[in-house]
Amino acid sequence: MAKTFDEPICSRSTCRSNLIRRFGATVQKLRFGLGISQEELAERADLHRTYVADIERGGRNPTLLTIKKLAKGLGVSAADLLSEAK
Repeated sequence: MAKTFDEPICSRSTCRSNLIRRFGATVQKLRFGLGISQEELAERADLHRTYVADIERGGRNPTLLTIKKLAKGLGVSAADLLSEAK
């Protein structure tokens, strides 16, 4: 598969970790916008607070089910949450 000009030039692992960090930063930005704590988001999303903290820090690669839970907790769609991190 040929690369397009829109694709970043980086190794597979570097691009993956960048995406995970951008996703975490997006979760944090949306959470800050709501004025809620990690604990509040965790309660809304039915997740543990330390797991939310790990996601925001870019230390976890969340599953699709976790992304759906986070989106619900943040009051956005999973598609919007993912597109924000793009």
